[in-house]
Amino acid sequence: MDIDSFLELARTRRSIRRFKPDPVPDELVKKILEAGRWAMSGANGQPWEFIVVKDRETKDKLSETGAEATKASAALESSRVPEMRQPWYRDLPRTIPRSRFSDAPTIIVICGDPRTAQASVLNRLSDRRWVVDENIAAATQMIHLAVAACGLGSQWVTVDRYFEELIKPILGVPPILRIFSMVPIGYPAYEPKAPHRRDLEEIVHYEKYDKAKYRSHEAVQEFIRNLRGSRSGPIL
Repeated sequence: MDIDSFLELARTRRSIRRFKPDPVPDELVKKILEAGRWAMSGANGQPWEFIVVKDRETKDKLSETGAEATKASAALESSRVPEMRQPWYRDLPRTIPRSRFSDAPTIIVICGDPRTAQASVLNRLSDRRWVVDENIAAATQMIHLAVAACGLGSQWVTVDRYFEELIKPILGVPPILRIFSMVPIGYPAYEPKAPHRRDLEEIVHYEKYDKAKYRSHEAVQEFIRNLRGSRSGPIL
């Protein structure tokens, strides 16, 4: 693959929140997992383990617990003014959104083993979670790019501590391991529009930070407000 082909893949990748019922072929799932296996990791610790979920009952349980975890997020989001909330929380407290991965034919659950942080230099072991988080994020990103290369859609589902404790028993994950993210995958049921990206000139600095490009707190708030205003609502 040349750089232009890679850039095209990066630019056309989209987060998908509604999928067709068509199953994802096993050979594609295996290739996607192979991409995740080749992600970079500190000291080659390779903390990741992948759980492929296709069973309808298990997916329903994950979806139900996802909705439960969403209620906890909603309590925090309700403290924001409505225009600064994520679109699917904008009508709180009247509506609590359902899980956004309930109809995905396949879900890849990405676990991490904090013990692999011992592969890193000793001064980093004071925060093993941070070390493993970085590595799992790299594997998750590789999976998303591989999904896009297969002509499929995916979304990044962050698993916080509360959500993690709810789904560990469902998936039989050992206590020592952590669940960091989930990637629902499938054939997109709609054509999403391109998301906004800041211009390259705004974010690139040469040799040292260009203070002329520094954004004030007010500018960042306005940027987020504009982002929220550009999204009409959730894709459910």
